[in-house]
Amino acid sequence: MLKKGKTEKNVVFTTAPSLEEAEKIARAAVGEKLAACASILSGVKSVYSWKGEICEDAEHMIILKSSSALLPALEKKIKELHPYELPEFISLPVDSGSEEYLKWIEDSLAAQG
Repeated sequence: MLKKGKTEKNVVFTTAPSLEEAEKIARAAVGEKLAACASILSGVKSVYSWKGEICEDAEHMIILKSSSALLPALEKKIKELHPYELPEFISLPVDSGSEEYLKWIEDSLAAQG
């Protein structure tokens, strides 16, 4: 069943320069219950402006499923582990989703391990 309306769940995007860095960030976020899941997409090409130059890099996109309450701690953890001077941290609210999946996110974040 689809749950509509404010869910207090968020999807967070960040990138990493290597698969190893992406996996390190993903494992820490999930292991510390800051994210229920982290999906890593390899083969991303980023074109961006940095310090007045146009840059292009191969990166790995990390998509994390979390909650609004955990965003500050998740951002802090990503900044702590990330090799970039300014890592991407973009959060989008989840306005609707499968009730069962949203419940799984909630339960995963609350689980003690």
